[in-house]
Amino acid sequence: MSVAGRHARVLLLLCFVSTAACNMFAFTEEPSERAGKSDGYCSRILRAQSNRKEVNNEFRLRVEGDPESYQPGSTYRVLLTASSPSYFRGFTIIAQREGAEGDRDEDYIGNFQIIDEEETQFMTNCPPAVTESTPRRHTSIQVFWTAPRSGSGCVLLKASIVQKRIIYFQDEGSLTKRMCEKESLYGDTTEKPLLDCCACGTAKYRVTFYGNWSEKIHPKDYPRRANHWSAIIGASHSKSYVLWEYGGLASDGVKQVAELGSPVKMEEEIRQKGDDVLTVIKMKAQWPAWQPLNVLTLLRRRAAPSAEFSVDRTRHIMSFLTMLGPSPDWNVGLSAEDLCTKECGWAQKVVQDLIPWDAGTDSGVTYESPNKPTVPQEKIRPLTSLDHPQSPFYDPEGGAITPVARVVVERIARKGEQCNIVPDNVDDIVADIAQEEKEEDDTPETCIYSNWSPWSACSSATCEKGKRMRQRMLKAQLDLSVPCPHTQDFEPCMGPGCSDEDASTCMLSEWITWSPCSASCGIGSRSRERYVKQFPDDGSVCTLPTEETETCVVNEECSPSSCLVTEWGEWDVCSATCGLGMKRRERLVKMPPTDGSICGAEVLEVEKCMMPECHTIPCMLTPWSDWSDCSVTCGKGLRTRQRKLTSPVELGDCTEELEQVEKCMLPECPIDCVMSEWTEWSECNKSCGKGHTIRTRMVKLEPQFGGDSCTETIQRKKCKIRKCNRGQANSDEKKRRKEQREKRRSKTSRVDATSEHPGCKMRPWSSWTDCTKLCGGGIQERLMTVKQRFKTAQLSSCKDRKEIRACNVHPC
Repeated sequence: MSVAGRHARVLLLLCFVSTAACNMFAFTEEPSERAGKSDGYCSRILRAQSNRKEVNNEFRLRVEGDPESYQPGSTYRVLLTASSPSYFRGFTIIAQREGAEGDRDEDYIGNFQIIDEEETQFMTNCPPAVTESTPRRHTSIQVFWTAPRSGSGCVLLKASIVQKRIIYFQDEGSLTKRMCEKESLYGDTTEKPLLDCCACGTAKYRVTFYGNWSEKIHPKDYPRRANHWSAIIGASHSKSYVLWEYGGLASDGVKQVAELGSPVKMEEEIRQKGDDVLTVIKMKAQWPAWQPLNVLTLLRRRAAPSAEFSVDRTRHIMSFLTMLGPSPDWNVGLSAEDLCTKECGWAQKVVQDLIPWDAGTDSGVTYESPNKPTVPQEKIRPLTSLDHPQSPFYDPEGGAITPVARVVVERIARKGEQCNIVPDNVDDIVADIAQEEKEEDDTPETCIYSNWSPWSACSSATCEKGKRMRQRMLKAQLDLSVPCPHTQDFEPCMGPGCSDEDASTCMLSEWITWSPCSASCGIGSRSRERYVKQFPDDGSVCTLPTEETETCVVNEECSPSSCLVTEWGEWDVCSATCGLGMKRRERLVKMPPTDGSICGAEVLEVEKCMMPECHTIPCMLTPWSDWSDCSVTCGKGLRTRQRKLTSPVELGDCTEELEQVEKCMLPECPIDCVMSEWTEWSECNKSCGKGHTIRTRMVKLEPQFGGDSCTETIQRKKCKIRKCNRGQANSDEKKRRKEQREKRRSKTSRVDATSEHPGCKMRPWSSWTDCTKLCGGGIQERLMTVKQRFKTAQLSSCKDRKEIRACNVHPC
């Protein structure tokens, strides 16, 4: 390879990193006049393919779902991948019209959309191309590509790869994807959108929605509970009004439909558009969601929802949307479907399979994800099978999402003069020929034309002479050897009000019959109408009256006591949206009785009304929250959990519980020892000298579960009455011993008689008290009280007695 060739190859490598380097390469490779001319286009990328290396399928450019053709205006996900262990540092992707050289802007068709700005960007010196944002290792990248409008032919999606110092280009094989426009399966479909509609008159359509969102076709996690389609809302409108569109931001109305299934705000937005809207389209919600696609409509358990709407030359676009419920913000619908054909007619039938799209207002990834507002709000985009692993549409292979619904828009009537040249059926041809036979025309019989269109407005708005035009279209030429004359006709004209012709050129219908008199008695009024059949040829306004009103009299000899009332007004809307309700209508008193009496005429009527049978609409609720902490720190308590209602208010009251309470059990609470109060101190155990006295208490409740232990149950303290004399001490000691012997005798013999003591008479001993402890050593006591005291008794020898003994001395 020459030095110049190597230099060009290095610059080509830099082309993927630097726009300046790419420009240098363009002039270095071809410093000719042609290179300079093509600078600013992407032709340099194509010219460099002469230095390519075969790829051997380690790199692949594919379109999600691997479609063989594209639907005009539809959006596709384009993926560029490298098989392990290969990778690439740089890349370029273009979409080129098949057979084009690539040195003009119009050679590149469709539009790319960036998904990840950190990975991809548009090429600075080649705006139709997508390239890397930073030259680092990549194993895969993805972008959106929106197909061009109808009639664009086939397209070649091409990729070039930079790996290390090697540049790969490929015209065929795994780095090139060829797609051609998908042929319509349903006849005459329309382009999106025509800049101006040339159709004449108006057309009436019926739109029918078939839901096919069922568990059978669903990848995973089909919501068996509360699956439904929300009420459908849309309109026929002008091209200047956009209900919703891919790449746009959802309005407040679209957001409420997408997240809550509520059409109220969306309808309010539509009606605020005034003359931009011709018909508001509304269809009822569907519970459950699945509506089988079956041609045997009459055999279905329930009919698919449908609605009728009209279009005209200025409002020929139709849009609608409906929510997949429950879901974060997922919907299906049509956006700006143009029903006006380029042949100046109205489309006969449009059939579209619908895949779900994301409104960009909620970041949930599953059907029942909790509310998670997307801040800032993102653009509306179609859902894909690679959005999130937890998505119910996720497919690791990146396959296409199966359509979840189908919409059929079918023309059911046309009004006014039609100017399209292509008849829809044999009846249209016959009707046109029959009308042509009535007109005097010198055209050959072998030439079949449509009717002349109405005259256009005059080119002059003043009384200066101008021109106006009408046209007709050649439908069939039965004999090619016989030429068919002109299809356009011109004539002179002047501005409105300047015509010499009489205003009688304004053709009106006959008067319709008079309306009933507004009074049931006495003087009232009545009216009649007619309509304009043909306006003046000069385009002026028809000045002849189209409405007349006159006085009418009913029963001139009305009684003075009678009253005059108006006609009944319209019935109010039924008070119930489903089931049995009431409706009412009113009329007013125009003239009360002249004699001052009360008007006896009935001015209010009420009657029952029956709406379709009520169906219970399942509540839409958030998942249960986690259980709260137990209300106590030990023992038995309560805990709660909550959930919220997400159903819109207009769906009715919800009786589902929103809070649950249950019992909870924690480790038992510690129980401390419980003891009785202390007894009174006992008498001193000595009658003289040093002794001691005691008091006791009992254990009422033993400690449990680690509670505080019990303390002492007996306390002693010293006591001293008086000093003992020696003789007296011996005497006292003898007395004490004698008393003890008597006590023992009393215990042995169980004598119940009254015990005798010197100077007093005693009652018998009481029974022993309960032991103060169950184990570990307690005490018992008993008492002997004085029954009678003699005059000769000494205080020290005649007093109450108490005995104490140990009990339950065994260890615990």
